[in-house]
Amino acid sequence: MTAHDLAGLHLVESGREGPLVLCLHGIGSSSAAFAPQTAALAAGHRVVAWDAPGYGASADPEHDLTLDDYADTAAAVIRARDTEAHVVGVSWGGVIGLRLATRHPDLVASLTVADSTPGSGTSPEKAAAMRARVPELERLGPRAFAERRGPRLLSEDAPPELVRRVVDTMADAVRPPGYRRAAESMAATDLRGELARVTAPTLVLCGEKDRITGPDASQVLAGGLHRTAYVIVKDAGHLANQEQPEHFNAWLLSHLHIVTDSRTRKG
Repeated sequence: MTAHDLAGLHLVESGREGPLVLCLHGIGSSSAAFAPQTAALAAGHRVVAWDAPGYGASADPEHDLTLDDYADTAAAVIRARDTEAHVVGVSWGGVIGLRLATRHPDLVASLTVADSTPGSGTSPEKAAAMRARVPELERLGPRAFAERRGPRLLSEDAPPELVRRVVDTMADAVRPPGYRRAAESMAATDLRGELARVTAPTLVLCGEKDRITGPDASQVLAGGLHRTAYVIVKDAGHLANQEQPEHFNAWLLSHLHIVTDSRTRKG
């Protein structure tokens, strides 16, 4: 597939009525990561979760993609439904969502950014560490790579069955071409200077025990955004939406309802 081409993009859709919610997964995952949210949202929303280009059941891109390309592809998903969307992004998906909100503000009704970061380009060390993941994946292969990295995405107290599910999702989702492009998009990105341009009301969530990006990175996002609420999800690691779905979903649904009610009153 080429950038912004939806023909090779795999989308998982649920719900038939209500506002559109677009879910963007992290760099080591797929649409399967949002299964805990789909059930909670589908009763009153149309939910679309993507396998990003080069991930899961989506085709590999024919060319390298920048963060703008991922954001523009997400915008094309929304435009194809002739509406705007509440965008939910986890980790890398949150970075894409933030860029989507600055490039296409008319398409983003609200943002939820979970366990995310301004990008790995905030320091040479972080950029190098992100790029170093690619040869690791190529050397180990997806399964061993997932076995090594997956458990750290959760807290040390996460149940073994959840750890296994996260590892399996990563092993099924990642492959070197897509991961390399995604890692480069992160390594080249520093969003700190553009956070103030985000006009969509934004909920920033972070797992209390996030060992990957951590609360500090989420605090940078929350501090740089104008219309934001910041929540720590207790007893959750980097994948707070999967480790503590009831708490995560309660905050997410509250955010969506507040935004929808506010827009209805203004309209």
